[in-house]
Amino acid sequence: MLKRLRALPRDVWLVGLISLVNDGASDLIYPLLPLYLTAVLTAGPRALGLIEGIAEATSSLLKLVSGALSDRSGRSRPWIVTGYGMAGLARPLIALAASWPAVLLLRFTDRVGKGLRSSPRDALLAAVVAPDQRGLAFGLHRAMDNAGAVVGPLVAAGLLALQVPLRQLIAWSLLPGVVCTLLALALREPGAVPPPAPRTRPAPPVRWQFSALPPALQRYLPVVALFTLANSSNLFLLLRARELGVPQAQIPLLWAAISAVAMVGSTPLAAWSDRIGRRRLLLAGYGGYGIFYLLIGQLHSSGPWLLPLFASYGLFLSATEGVEKALVADLSTAGSRGTAFGWFNLITGLMVLPASVLFGWLYEQFSPQLAFTGGGCCALAAALWLARLPLPPGSGLIEPGPSSSA
Repeated sequence: MLKRLRALPRDVWLVGLISLVNDGASDLIYPLLPLYLTAVLTAGPRALGLIEGIAEATSSLLKLVSGALSDRSGRSRPWIVTGYGMAGLARPLIALAASWPAVLLLRFTDRVGKGLRSSPRDALLAAVVAPDQRGLAFGLHRAMDNAGAVVGPLVAAGLLALQVPLRQLIAWSLLPGVVCTLLALALREPGAVPPPAPRTRPAPPVRWQFSALPPALQRYLPVVALFTLANSSNLFLLLRARELGVPQAQIPLLWAAISAVAMVGSTPLAAWSDRIGRRRLLLAGYGGYGIFYLLIGQLHSSGPWLLPLFASYGLFLSATEGVEKALVADLSTAGSRGTAFGWFNLITGLMVLPASVLFGWLYEQFSPQLAFTGGGCCALAAALWLARLPLPPGSGLIEPGPSSSA
């Protein structure tokens, strides 16, 4: 494993470092949003679902546009720098919000930045590694991203323990946002040296229709859509923990525990998919998510077992986040991966809107038990569909490693 990690290109490590710093800033705020909305701005679960759903759906629309346009221009770096810069500016401004619509606007701006950077960044990662390194590269990226998600909540928990006000704590996210943008400026375009020859004819039109995607990818993305319908905002997990009796200062620690498990597991599990195939790990991840949601919905109080239960949620993240992206790279073609990642991100983000809004409505109108049970059943249905999905050998789902189509 160490030898394979050392063989990864410079830009894989740099993208991972950028994600570590960015997620440290984001997750300084993320686990506190339910507390900030309810305790400071007096908003409820329905507003939380609306904010997260709209923000993520908008982000996903831009991921398709930025992915397709980066394919056309052959450049990823400008999109990445702009995206991280916008997020770094919007996050600390949440400290100045006086109402939940203002938080919605700033979360919207933050997610616009994510929409601009995500697909070009994923396409850059896929371009700089060999097919049999994709699981490892995307797993390392997710591991470093989750490392930031450990640091951010731990810093938040420490500041809360020192009685730092929520608004002041959120404002501190400005510093890592600036560092992250400066690191993004150090990225290099794949194949940018020597410079490409001048164009002698007009560039081909951008083909971002769903029908232009490879058939295997067209069959896989509806499965992703069904699973994402079950995968509402993780903020509901933190809200549920608070309702079960977890003290406010310990809420960030729960999120840190989830992220710590995901950090440790992402690289080896995603790299394992290079050897055993993507489908097996995705089945385990989808199934584990469904079982976790069924369990969390039936709890009535907190206890010493709540921390390890929440930490086990990180295993789902480890077995899915990097592997899903490696699979998209397997099922797409060179020169169109930005568009492929754009469709993947568009579908997952658009489904987050109904998922979060529906979950928030069920949670508030009926009960947390019904909301979590519905999400768990939907995830298990996606796992069954994935298990029966007809895909040709070499697609990345059946046969792992270098034989996957590029």
